Amino acid sequence: MAKLYFTYGAMNCGKSTSLLQVAYNYEERDMHVVVLKPSVDTKGDNTVVSRLGTQRTVDRLLHNDDNMQDVLACLFEERLVPIACVLVDESQFLTPQQVNQLHIFAHTKGIPVMCYGLRADFRTDGFPGATRLLEIADDIKEIKTICSCGKKATFNMRYVNGKPSFEGNQIEIDDQADVSYKSVCADCYYRIAKL
Repeated sequence: MAKLYFTYGAMNCGKSTSLLQVAYNYEERDMHVVVLKPSVDTKGDNTVVSRLGTQRTVDRLLHNDDNMQDVLACLFEERLVPIACVLVDESQFLTPQQVNQLHIFAHTKGIPVMCYGLRADFRTDGFPGATRLLEIADDIKEIKTICSCGKKATFNMRYVNGKPSFEGNQIEIDDQADVSYKSVCADCYYRIAKL
């Protein structure tokens, strides 16, 4: 039985690396995959970029008004080969409706859909897509990473011009010169936020 999978973790934990490894594993066995990511993720333009340096061009950039079942039907028709798996990077940027559509797709077409993304933003608020994935995904897995203090990192700290920031838009991609992110544990997050 195919499922909707959600693999999440703090930034820099290896989510994109894991997606690229899964794609490689399928293709090494002569199985075909479809790789997608939301267009709001401008980092790497139309590629999935791993911080280890590996990358892969996506089959389609997704927009908020895209119907996932229509997008996948079109891609499957274009491919003319059986698709073994659908992989979605930065899935926190999906809409809740798109997550629902992916869940329906996995269960009605018998093709696994594997989503990778963040659980929460720099204010510790959930992304709508990630929240919906946590609600309905059939299989949920956390990839762990560590804070600079050595504890498990669960939060994402936003830095603007090198200083911690707790205000601003929920989505600011870290390929902009003045914005960066760091994975931190709860203790360090609250200490830096002075809470």
